[in-house]
Amino acid sequence: MSDAVHQFHLSVPQSDLDDLHTRLARTRWPDAETVRDTSQGPQLAKLRALAARWQDGYDWRRCERLLNDLGQYRTEIDGLDIHFLHVRSPEPDAMPLLLTHGWPGSVLEFRKVIGPLTDPVAHGGDARDAFHLVIPSMPGFGFSGKPTATGWNVGRIAGAWTTLMARLGYTRWAAQGGDWGAAVTTTLGYMAPPSLVGIHLNMVMFHPTEEECAAATPEEKTMLDAARRYDEEFSGYFKVQATRPQSVGFALADSPVGLAAWIYALFQDVSDSGADPERVFELDDLIDDIMLYWLTNSGASSARLYWEAMQSMRQGGTPTAPMQTPASISMFPGEQLRLSKRWAERRFGHLVHFNELDKGGHFAALEQPAVFTDEVRAAFRFARG
Repeated sequence: MSDAVHQFHLSVPQSDLDDLHTRLARTRWPDAETVRDTSQGPQLAKLRALAARWQDGYDWRRCERLLNDLGQYRTEIDGLDIHFLHVRSPEPDAMPLLLTHGWPGSVLEFRKVIGPLTDPVAHGGDARDAFHLVIPSMPGFGFSGKPTATGWNVGRIAGAWTTLMARLGYTRWAAQGGDWGAAVTTTLGYMAPPSLVGIHLNMVMFHPTEEECAAATPEEKTMLDAARRYDEEFSGYFKVQATRPQSVGFALADSPVGLAAWIYALFQDVSDSGADPERVFELDDLIDDIMLYWLTNSGASSARLYWEAMQSMRQGGTPTAPMQTPASISMFPGEQLRLSKRWAERRFGHLVHFNELDKGGHFAALEQPAVFTDEVRAAFRFARG
């Protein structure tokens, strides 16, 4: 295995884009939903509009230039190629920060916060809040390699990220994540490598105890209701990918509209958009994210992370003792899985920042980039020199 880090230049063959255009033109559409809302999933009219933009007007080369301009790299870790963005701050004393996305996100999830986090002065902020950013694509996602055997679970990814930060020469760094990125970041917090100064989460994967549920405050009962609704109405994708990822993988690999609908459903259901994602996301931004799954044929390989996580849970789950790594939490109201400060204090032994925001959902960095940036800056001020 080589420790070398190679620059990665993206140039998708035109034949791949032509094939996509042909597939979009030959889409066989389902009949429309029989309800007026989104309770049966994405609406036909919404996906037709997305596909129409995808076919006529959307420019992949624009996204390609964005990724290349940010700075893309690959390196082999534990037998797998890891793709990542590495964006250094102009501030020499900037803190290195590892940002980890989830599903159906990608490195593009952080596109709107990269500038403010790396160069705060240019965005009306303080130079002392600057970060060097490392933004890896999860194994099986985007332009990272696809595992060919079982075992690439959250713990193994966290170990790979520690190796990545050391390989880049960072001896003191912080970590942030939401969704599966939160699971990886939480695992890093429990692993507590000496170089990790703290973590920030905009989602916390936890299950309240029976006692906590029984003694819940009105605010906490609202959180429990949201989690219950997520489980009953929105989590079908989770259960499929956790038990039969290959079953859905064939459709995700073969049909661009099928892949788009599968991904769009999450932006619809768990963002703070009132089930109207175009209200908070640019349509081209959504298509950019879908393209990172389509061009790399990573629908099945990304879905298998859910299966891997379920296998790990059956073998022991997460630690029960409070985490001692300094931790910060930002709770956005549109996030379906939320916890109160008092619940957080029982699980994080060194909670340095906790805030409940007025707006924003599961994709916080895309939905509310300014608020997300402020939260990340506040989360790690305790560790500044």
